[in-house]
This record gives sequence, C-alpha cells and structure tokens, in this order.
Amino acid sequence: MKIKAYLKPQCGWSMGVRAIMSKYDLEYEDIDIINSRENYAEMVAKSGQPLSPCVEIDGIMLADVSGEEVEAYLLKNNLAASPTKEADVPTDRGCSDEEHEKMRQSQSVRFF
Repeated sequence: MKIKAYLKPQCGWSMGVRAIMSKYDLEYEDIDIINSRENYAEMVAKSGQPLSPCVEIDGIMLADVSGEEVEAYLLKNNLAASPTKEADVPTDRGCSDEEHEKMRQSQSVRFF
C-alpha cells in the first residue's frame, strides 16, 4: 500500500492523521505543505481543493480529512489490521486556541 499524506508540520488535524498512521504502524510519505510551494500545489491539483490534511492511499485521494476519517476508510476497506498502539493525540479535531498561539510564536511563516 502506498500512502502520501499532505500535512502541516504543526496542526491538530495533521497530528491526528500522523497518530492513525502510527497506531496501525503504517508506512507513509509525510509531505510538508507549509514550507514547500510545490507540495501545496501538488495537493491542490490532486485533491481539487485547498484544505488539508489530504491523504492519498493507493491513488485514492481523501481530501480535507481528519485522522478519524482516515481510520474509518482504512478499516472499511480492510487496509489496516489490528492497531499496534493507541493514538497519542486526538484524531478528530484541530488545535486548541492555546496550541495555535504557541505555534504563532514559534513557527515559521508561509510566504506563498
């Protein structure tokens, strides 16, 4: 199975997708859409929309999804076996206001 995940470096939704990949011990390509204009453009071209996370699994694009939705897709299509561990972050929500403020103070700014 080939998985490409178009994610932000720090984002509740993106962290939820990463947690699902870890929970099921799945190999995937983590593609940074914040620090690479080309990666962001590829995500938009493939998904047809500008919101993230987007996860491509064997050529099927799941656009603007939560980790919870990715997990449901994997299980429904028998693409994931029993979990190897629990998710270490929420898989169904974005960042809190406090997390957003902390990121604003420490994260680089996207210039495109």
